[in-house]
Amino acid sequence: MRSYVRSVVDIDSSDISDDTLNRFLGEGYDVIVYSEKRWPFYEVATTFSTVADTKDYTLATVGTSVTNGLREIAALRTDDHVLTFIGRDDSDNVYPLDVTTSGEPWYWSYWADTVRLHPAPDAVYTVNVRGYKGPTAFGAGSAAAVEPSDLPDPFHIVVATYGVARAYEQQEDPQMAAQYFAIFNQELDNLKARHDDAPAPQPIILNGRTSRRGGRVVLADRMRYSWE
Repeated sequence: MRSYVRSVVDIDSSDISDDTLNRFLGEGYDVIVYSEKRWPFYEVATTFSTVADTKDYTLATVGTSVTNGLREIAALRTDDHVLTFIGRDDSDNVYPLDVTTSGEPWYWSYWADTVRLHPAPDAVYTVNVRGYKGPTAFGAGSAAAVEPSDLPDPFHIVVATYGVARAYEQQEDPQMAAQYFAIFNQELDNLKARHDDAPAPQPIILNGRTSRRGGRVVLADRMRYSWE
């Protein structure tokens, strides 16, 4: 990526050091990673075990087996039912802090990177978790020839495009910097549209009276994405 950036801007290591370019590329990587909370390539599934009479579990505990840890939780379930998410205010009303209730958890709330189960588990239960893992650090400190972790191949050139824009900016060429920033944003928007599309596993019925997806099948409410 450093070689690509330098070839486009027509500079060498005496103009911008490897460390500075690494930081530019790391910035681009972070812009991509944190521009969307629910990139599908960060989806993970894991489990954690409850502790009797313990209702609060930190995000680090819930995602203890996930590389880079959990960034966000999408759903929780036990072996026989899905836990319903409720707001912390509702949970405080239904399960006051001065009232001790225990049993198999049926609800969960979330606040300050902590999951609270309702009622508090009365035994050890295995809770299945679906969520989104944290990204691997990339940029300053990365070795040569190391590709951006987690990002599919189409994103690699977008990271490099951001590096080109920052390099032009550092070389005091604001016009070219603005042009490549525009290219970066356009390419990122295109990739978002491609990767954030809602999944459609149900078949399309052709040559029938009903041509839409799913026909008369009643589907459960799907997860809503952040832009909806």
